[in-house]
Amino acid sequence: MLYKSFFSLFIFVFLSSCKSEYKFVLNTPKKIQSSQELTISITEKGDKPIDSVQFSIDSKKIKTHKNSITLKINDYKLGKHTVTAIIFYENKTKKISKPIYFMADAAPEIYTYKIINTYPHDKNAYTQGLVFYNGFLYEGTGRKGSSSIRKVELKTGKVLQEYDLSREYFGEGITIFNNKLYQLTWQAGIGFIYNLETFKKEKDFKYTKSLEGWGLTNNGKQLIKTDGTERIWFLNPNTLLEESYIEAYTNKQKVEKLNELEFINGKIYANRWQLNSILIIDPLTGKVEGVVNLNSLKTKIQREQTLDDSDEVLNGIAFDKENNRIFITGKHWSKLYEVEFIKK
Repeated sequence: MLYKSFFSLFIFVFLSSCKSEYKFVLNTPKKIQSSQELTISITEKGDKPIDSVQFSIDSKKIKTHKNSITLKINDYKLGKHTVTAIIFYENKTKKISKPIYFMADAAPEIYTYKIINTYPHDKNAYTQGLVFYNGFLYEGTGRKGSSSIRKVELKTGKVLQEYDLSREYFGEGITIFNNKLYQLTWQAGIGFIYNLETFKKEKDFKYTKSLEGWGLTNNGKQLIKTDGTERIWFLNPNTLLEESYIEAYTNKQKVEKLNELEFINGKIYANRWQLNSILIIDPLTGKVEGVVNLNSLKTKIQREQTLDDSDEVLNGIAFDKENNRIFITGKHWSKLYEVEFIKK
């Protein structure tokens, strides 16, 4: 009799626990274009009652009194986000999270180019960064043992001033900001600040969140940096901390290996490592708005010199704001081109 009572109690507890076990599903698409409305919902596999749900995207809470919500996402940055639901039921709570990718609302426009002028360029320069400032080109070169910063005469390609980095550093992108020249290094996790007139090194700074340094530019208020991924970082001008980032996305995918940068008329122009193209990116959302196809330019210069296809690629974008001129070159290229980009 005692055995039967114990067995009955066991069955009751087992059935009760099974009955009260909740299995929640967070319903979201894996990816969605920013022009579409996003629907998020919570369901319970056994249709058990839910008291309420608190949804959020990243750390931003979304107000709702239901188990589902539909919202516009056009104000969000593109790239990876985290959808979270906190579910309240039977005096309990459960938290579920799921990644979602916001994509651009349209495919990028395709651009071609026209050569306006051609200038000589030092083919020994493994170009990593390029800037036009007060009538001169400033160039950062790479590779350990041959990394430098240079001041260059545009029309002749003559190097007027040069500072060589220590052999331990692989130089990367440069920019001129508040009358100082800034330079990244590749994998050393450190950047340098120079006196623009003397090239004397005044200060260094460490990367705080990204692992590598690739391209560098500025928007007049912040430094803008790439790290070889799809991320573009914005640095505080005073502390040089990487405070925020955007991620470069088309309507179909993320765009990685972002390299040399230039800020032109409110947009970020970016080289991609090992590809002879330039992306035009919205600095607010990360949307790739345009792609400039420059494959034929690489073919053109290869008629004059032999290049390593995997290494000596297009890299270097400079902008003359006063005269609205764009200059581009490549690693070890013997020419620098003034170009106009033309939408197809």
